[in-house]
Amino acid sequence: MGNDGGVYDQTSTDDSADDHASDPEGFRIDPVLARSWLLVNGAQAGRFAPAARSRADIVVLDIEDAVAPKDKLTARDNVMSWLTAGNADWVRVNGFGTPWWADDLAALSTTHVGGVMLAMVESVDHVSETAKRLPGVPIVALVETARGLERISEIASAKATFRLAFGIGDFRRDTGFGDDPATLAYARSRFTIAAKAAHLPSAIDGPTVGSSALKLSEATAVSAEFGMTGKICLTPDQCHPVNEGLSPSQDEISWAREFFAEFERDGGEIRNGSDLPRIARATKILDLARAYGIEATDYDDDPVHSPAPSDTYHY
Repeated sequence: MGNDGGVYDQTSTDDSADDHASDPEGFRIDPVLARSWLLVNGAQAGRFAPAARSRADIVVLDIEDAVAPKDKLTARDNVMSWLTAGNADWVRVNGFGTPWWADDLAALSTTHVGGVMLAMVESVDHVSETAKRLPGVPIVALVETARGLERISEIASAKATFRLAFGIGDFRRDTGFGDDPATLAYARSRFTIAAKAAHLPSAIDGPTVGSSALKLSEATAVSAEFGMTGKICLTPDQCHPVNEGLSPSQDEISWAREFFAEFERDGGEIRNGSDLPRIARATKILDLARAYGIEATDYDDDPVHSPAPSDTYHY
């Protein structure tokens, strides 16, 4: 088990995001489009309510990597209490074959859990056996090893797989890779291609450890560059920057509107071979802007946050 979400001792100190209206507190996005996936330590029940009020698109209560073996039962009980109280957040459960997997699923089967993030997925069976015990519950397959990456196309094509997620910490530990984006380029590319080929929403990238705003912004831009439209977050204050970095920029929204205005002025008919891909690109940008509640403004984007390439919005 690794540090993909195992770092929960970082304290949120950035309150500036509270002034932004594009991702209001406690507002949840359809998991198909969700950008920020906030992991919350299941052994620390006091963090559940603040997470629910955060700017996370999806809250994922973690009873896997963040929790020591001696605290697993306590964490599961905390999560059960939260879910049976009427909450419908997601849960990261222990991997197939661990001593806790079956009991995690048995407990969750009695709740209205929003979905599960299944740790350490290495084969289709891991997903399908989980789905049998949680029928109708969406499953994000968290792939974290070389073995899992070699089978990622099969995992993505499994009937029960809802989205793929990249467990960077464990993957690096398993392979010995560093954290330079170029080093992990092959792995990220495999996630995006497998998801696209299987007609899944784009993959969720792994977390960025640390409190540096610049580092998080750069890492989110890398996620977007590789066509990954979601990212795991470790603290609530990471969610707003991730949401911004994985959303259409003001420049892209302006371009899309101007393109359609020009297209209509020219009669609304296909003029050349570039129109169809530009229509698709502009449509995706505006659809996502509406889904995320982003309104066009007359102001430039914050130059600190690199905009995501517009041709990577797959959903």
